[in-house]
Amino acid sequence: MESSNLQQKLTLYGLTMIAVGSCIGSGIFITPAQIAGAVPNATLVLAVWALGGVIALTGALTFSELGGMYPKSGGVYVYLKEAYGEMVGFLYGWVILLVINTGALAGLCVAFAEYLKIFVPGMSQGAKTAVAAATMLALTGINILGVNVSQGLSNLFTGLKLLAIGGIVVAGFLYFDPARVHLDFSLDKNVPVHLTTAMLTGLIGVLFSVGGWHHASYLAGEAIDAPRTVPRAMFLGVVIVLVMYLLVNLAYMFLLPLEAIAETPRVAGDAMATIAPWGGKAVAVAIALSIFGTISIYTMSAPRIYFAMAEDGIFFKQLAYVHPKWRTPVVAMLVQVVWAIAVLLFFQGLFDKIITFVTFMDIAFMGLAGAAVFVFRIRKKDADRPVRVWAYPLVPLVFVLISAAFALNTLLEQPEQALPGLGLLLIGILVFWVLKSRAGRMTKQ
Repeated sequence: MESSNLQQKLTLYGLTMIAVGSCIGSGIFITPAQIAGAVPNATLVLAVWALGGVIALTGALTFSELGGMYPKSGGVYVYLKEAYGEMVGFLYGWVILLVINTGALAGLCVAFAEYLKIFVPGMSQGAKTAVAAATMLALTGINILGVNVSQGLSNLFTGLKLLAIGGIVVAGFLYFDPARVHLDFSLDKNVPVHLTTAMLTGLIGVLFSVGGWHHASYLAGEAIDAPRTVPRAMFLGVVIVLVMYLLVNLAYMFLLPLEAIAETPRVAGDAMATIAPWGGKAVAVAIALSIFGTISIYTMSAPRIYFAMAEDGIFFKQLAYVHPKWRTPVVAMLVQVVWAIAVLLFFQGLFDKIITFVTFMDIAFMGLAGAAVFVFRIRKKDADRPVRVWAYPLVPLVFVLISAAFALNTLLEQPEQALPGLGLLLIGILVFWVLKSRAGRMTKQ
């Protein structure tokens, strides 16, 4: 049963901004280089982004049915637990804490501090790490103050980042000069020999950039009319992000040759610098604001998973503590920020490896959660479904199959980033059984 301790105040607009803001962080400003390197062809670059959008859209449509059936705080954790049992639900919360969300927070904070270096050229590596950790701590503290504060921050920074991306898109279309940038959309050259592998490798950056739309489901217990609001927010969030990403990638290619995009980790800054000398610094401000807003959302949303798990009695019970005044899961949020800082210190400067490490585990569990639709259609035929996934079973099948192909390709092509996640997963299985056996002994006493 859903706890009555959490306040139901989140609106459709607020949840949609959370879904959009969770996606648009540092990825769209950093990963285009990795994607263009994997598939050095303009048409294929757009095709990879479109494929990532298809995955997200089919995922949002699939999760709309799951979200309507289980409008509870915890989102994906709840779907996995109800479909496959407590252990699978626990393992998702485990990897969210140890890999997915904390790894994403570490990467985002490093990227935020890196962009601040543009304005503080003499910033040392130690100072950059300190700025990253301080940012994470500050935003966690702000979000502890209450969900209304969180919703306000989300709306503000998501609106700002959409305006910034819109500015890049307008600049790209207005200042495109065919004499300066030869844009070739033909498939006659620069097509990788192993096209499928290259496309799936390029998806790493894309899925990191579009991932996050499901964060709206984590806050279902605090949404107004959750069975309808949560699915709509996820769907609208994905559509907004997909359109913006395709347009901004076109803008990049209108301002920079594809070869230059593949070589720069700051494609947005370099693209805007072609228009005006101050363009790079101007867009750096927008990027810093974008990353800042996404860090804020991540510090708020994922702790609700640990909260829901603790309420169900399969995680450390202290994580279910809700502050009597602010009505937020304070302990869960503090545990997350401590571990995220540990990850930040361990993976400092390894942004590319972090996103592979994070995305592999994230997509593997998301695909498993999507498959829960099939489980529930068989096991719970008569259950109330306020929303039914469109074009069943095709839409969820596409989502599950592409997710599985991506995870398998990452495991085979980049095992040095995938295997550590699997190792942590095995440790999680042991921890689960230890907690279960301890709970059983306490029950007998």
